[in-house]
Amino acid sequence: MNRPRSPLSRRIRATWRDSILLLREFIGPLSVFGLAFIGGGLLYYRLSVGTPGELDGPAEGIYVALTMTFFQAGIDFPHEPYLQAFFFLMPLIGFILLAQGVADFGALFFNRRSRGKEWAMAVASMYNDHIILVGLGHLGFQVLLNLHNIGQDVVVIEQDPNADLLSQSQALDVPVIVDDAQREVTLDAAGVARARAIVLCTQNDSLNMQVAVKARAINPNIEVVVRIFDYDFASAIQKQFGFTAMSASSISAPSFAAAAAGMEMTRPIMIQGQPMNLARLVVSASSRLPSMTYGEVEKTFNVSVVLRQSGEETDYHPPSEALVTGGETIAILGEMTNIAKVMEYNKTAPVSKRGKGKRKT
Repeated sequence: MNRPRSPLSRRIRATWRDSILLLREFIGPLSVFGLAFIGGGLLYYRLSVGTPGELDGPAEGIYVALTMTFFQAGIDFPHEPYLQAFFFLMPLIGFILLAQGVADFGALFFNRRSRGKEWAMAVASMYNDHIILVGLGHLGFQVLLNLHNIGQDVVVIEQDPNADLLSQSQALDVPVIVDDAQREVTLDAAGVARARAIVLCTQNDSLNMQVAVKARAINPNIEVVVRIFDYDFASAIQKQFGFTAMSASSISAPSFAAAAAGMEMTRPIMIQGQPMNLARLVVSASSRLPSMTYGEVEKTFNVSVVLRQSGEETDYHPPSEALVTGGETIAILGEMTNIAKVMEYNKTAPVSKRGKGKRKT
């Protein structure tokens, strides 16, 4: 994974690129202004030939026209009406074409956030090996916060952003491109060809799939994570396209069920297409677990004991031959149904062996 660039360095480079793009936007007015004073100067020189104020050459005519534009004519006011007109027309042309253009350029240059989309695209162009997030709803914003908190570079695409979520995202210095992610030009602006992954969090399964396919077509190596509402559809997509497809219902339903059952369990993570949970369990001394080794627990219930804590002592992935002890805390990784079996076993008292195996007298 590439180390994220310095935010200051990226901002300086983005400012430079945005300034170039801004100049390109004003190339039209600047060109017209240039043609106006060059053409006006050449025409003034031509008309001045044979008059008392005849100029020395075309270059002087261009210079005179330029100074007229800024109300600083370097020659005497002529007697000919057709030359006098230049003294009034050139300043007017200069004001319309130049002054207004400079004012607009300055306003946009020093207030770049007013050009939200263009500024976001300029910043995004500086990103490399980043993550693109499509969809800035409540789920998308939570994903953004988590990625930002672990130091990941993120570019967001959202066609119709919520004003509050947009302002919060911009406060994190995250570029938000307000445009349609289905357009290839939008994906290009977000740097999909250089991105490491794209996460699609909109509420439209069809849109998510269309954007996922386009992103993979542009960048065959990009990791695609798709939010799909239907669990079966998500499984089929994962098998057919190789995308990481996550069903909102399959993720949230186990959490609701675990809470209702009184289990202390994390939200599932997808491992090879299977949802896996991490659960915390305090071993009951009166249950059947203390009669087992950790290897027996893992084999019997098809789970992995990843941590054992007893007092101040912590053992990550305890040895399989070690005995489970009452009162210690263990962390179990596995499918929810298997974890539930372990927890049920932790509530069951050991079977009494009294009366069994008595010797005959």
